Amino acid sequence: MRNHRLVWLLLPLLVACQNQDAQIAAVADQQSLAVTGFSNPDLYELSIAQARTAMQAGSLTAVQLTEYYLARIEHYNPVLNAVIAVSPDAIDQARSLDAELANGRVRGVLHGIPVLLKDNIESLGSLPTTAGSLALQDNVTNRDATVTANLRAAGAVILGKANLSEWANFRSTRSSSGWSGIGGQARNPYDTDRSPCGSSSGSAVAVAADLTLLAVGTETNGSVVCPSSANGVVGIKPTIGVVSRTGIVPISHRQDTAGPMARNVFDAAVMLSAMAGFDSEDGVTAAGQQNGSFNRDYTEFLTANALQGKRIGVLRGVAGFHEGVDALFDQAAIDLGIAGAVLVDELEYPDPGDAFDNGNSFNALLLDFKNDLNSYLAGLPNPPPAAVDLESLITFNRRHADREMSWFQQELFEQSQEKGGFDDPEYQQAVAKITEATRNGIDQLLEQHNLDALIAPTSSAAWSIDLVNGDRFLGGSSTYPAVSGYPNVTVPMGYLKQLPVGMSFIGSAFSEPALLALAYAYEQATMHRQPPRLEQ
Repeated sequence: MRNHRLVWLLLPLLVACQNQDAQIAAVADQQSLAVTGFSNPDLYELSIAQARTAMQAGSLTAVQLTEYYLARIEHYNPVLNAVIAVSPDAIDQARSLDAELANGRVRGVLHGIPVLLKDNIESLGSLPTTAGSLALQDNVTNRDATVTANLRAAGAVILGKANLSEWANFRSTRSSSGWSGIGGQARNPYDTDRSPCGSSSGSAVAVAADLTLLAVGTETNGSVVCPSSANGVVGIKPTIGVVSRTGIVPISHRQDTAGPMARNVFDAAVMLSAMAGFDSEDGVTAAGQQNGSFNRDYTEFLTANALQGKRIGVLRGVAGFHEGVDALFDQAAIDLGIAGAVLVDELEYPDPGDAFDNGNSFNALLLDFKNDLNSYLAGLPNPPPAAVDLESLITFNRRHADREMSWFQQELFEQSQEKGGFDDPEYQQAVAKITEATRNGIDQLLEQHNLDALIAPTSSAAWSIDLVNGDRFLGGSSTYPAVSGYPNVTVPMGYLKQLPVGMSFIGSAFSEPALLALAYAYEQATMHRQPPRLEQ
């Protein structure tokens, strides 16, 4: 069992399990009596804390909870397209965890809690890892990504794979977020004609629509925080080095990370506690180890009065893309002040000079993608013939254009294929410039104004789905924390015409504890989130 200080129920279970045979029989009886229809009010929008309490009391089992989410997926997924596949052994996983619990064993902080994985994250068993692409529809690696293994070690039930923007939205300049060749178009549960944003589209939709208790997303630039914002949930984009990337289909080793998605900050913090960890195969996690990011209970930092006396910088320079979002952000600043924060307003990032000139950041991502993806594909145990390297994927898409390119093309693939290797001096110069500019931009504001964090609107409200023309994204604040590799926590800050909008808490490297504390205090002071109204 991993060294979590939040390993729940351990002492009560040691007492409760003196008669193990009776306990096992009781669990079996509960399972046989389970009635977990998709609209069960006792399980609707359950939190981790509520699930723990119910399991401790013997009124809920992991099997019942898993059956509930499977029923909701069966009922709602044909419209929402949030889930690509469910784990065929999900009930068996849950049954095994129930037996362990009955025998007094608690694996960790997520014992019996169902979790969906974005379908660019590997998992043991028969489920393929597809990145949404038909070229990878048979990519059964039968191995856990490190983050998946960490979740299992913490007791999670791996419920299945969530839909995503194909190739994590790195195929075309006019893609539709949430569309993949395998999963189709994911839809926002607050208005199914609107986008879920991406690329962790299905993960956010599934959490928002209560198709799962928790989900894992991945981000290169905005792919956790934007869909979290658009679907009214909490998303954490950790510092690069807190969560391993081994076993995850990549875009960029400089910016990629997995992150938790949940309906509240506490649950997201519990999930981060389980996901974080050192990985000898991902050298960047050494930085997380050095900074104390592992074997940590992130919930211990969560207090309702955490905003008292904290200095918060208000990033107006990344707002202004919609007056309705600006109004919500104005109110959020007022609410922070009421909760005791000291606001430093009207801030903008320092001038980055020529760091972003000539598409430096974009061109660096193109080169990263080609080289990182080719390396990943070369390491697959049984690489599909259509996915040996990026060039073979381009060929596959052309041959299957009727299914893969019926709505948009593969311009980014083709531009990436033209790039060279990591030894390209222009690439090295560009990376050095954009990394320095973004890190300095955040750090200088924090230091100059003696700030505990920065806040900004996460992104625009959900736009109408347009498969012909692609996304109409108006603006957001993800780029600086994404390119710098710094953390970003988004929390619901209200609704624009019934559409959720989130606010981001941004800080320096490995400042997750402070950001989560502030995000939790804001969430508790405002309690903005309201579940979507789904048709029965």
